[in-house]
Amino acid sequence: MPEIARTNTVLHQAGAIAYRVDHGRVEILLITSRDTGRWIIPKGNIGAAATPASAATKEAYEEAGIRGTITSSTPLGFYTYFKRLSLERTLATTVEVYTLLVTKQLKNWPEKGERKLAWLSAEEAIEMIDEPGMTPLLRRFAEVQDLLGNAATVRPAESVSPPHRTKEVRRGR
Repeated sequence: MPEIARTNTVLHQAGAIAYRVDHGRVEILLITSRDTGRWIIPKGNIGAAATPASAATKEAYEEAGIRGTITSSTPLGFYTYFKRLSLERTLATTVEVYTLLVTKQLKNWPEKGERKLAWLSAEEAIEMIDEPGMTPLLRRFAEVQDLLGNAATVRPAESVSPPHRTKEVRRGR
């Protein structure tokens, strides 16, 4: 078991539940982590000059190649986990999670080829997410997804290709 870093510091990160609405169906984007291949949301550190919401948007671009709009200045919620610093050390980390309406999916981005992407229903995302603290936030998001799907002003994200679901990106199917 890795040793927990013995400091009073808690790392503060920002993340995004990135979603799109296609023909009234709300889909959430999950990505894999680079180190273990676990299904997670785009998230990362907040730079000194950045707001948590802008950091969430930046991470979504860097890790998943998506552009979009944070839908509320208030985060959907927070979760905590222990970030692995090395094989023997971890650091307590709190992630501030925002909802991000995806308006564009790019062909190229900084971490392309380092992660897998999957567009999923909220129920599928809840089943696949590999961060226990994210499950309640995805359930909260699922509670309001009907409102999002019926919003007349919401359009599907531009996509470079239609979303493909394969056995490779859907565990247990």
